[in-house]
Amino acid sequence: MSDEKPAREPIHEDARIDALEARLRAAREREEQRNRPKVKGVDANYRSGNRALANLLGGIIGGLVIGFAIDALAGSAPWGLLGGLFLGTASAFRSIILAANTRPADEAKRPDNEV
Repeated sequence: MSDEKPAREPIHEDARIDALEARLRAAREREEQRNRPKVKGVDANYRSGNRALANLLGGIIGGLVIGFAIDALAGSAPWGLLGGLFLGTASAFRSIILAANTRPADEAKRPDNEV
């Protein structure tokens, strides 16, 4: 058509767009890093919940077994079983209350054999 050059040169990639894309990429990486879960493995709350459940089930089942053994040896039909159930439940709740009153940092320092 015409041999004249256009008044404006075609626009190539602008340095401002490149800088903006780099800043967006850095912001996305920071956001992904910030939203990444910080806990690796099992959460401390999950562990304490499992411990409370184990204490409760262990106390009740242990009390039932001991109460049943007392009934079998002494011949006092339901009373040993009921007493064992009551003592096992009371022991389980005592363990749960003691575990709930300790701080997590104290729990990490405490040996595993203490309750």
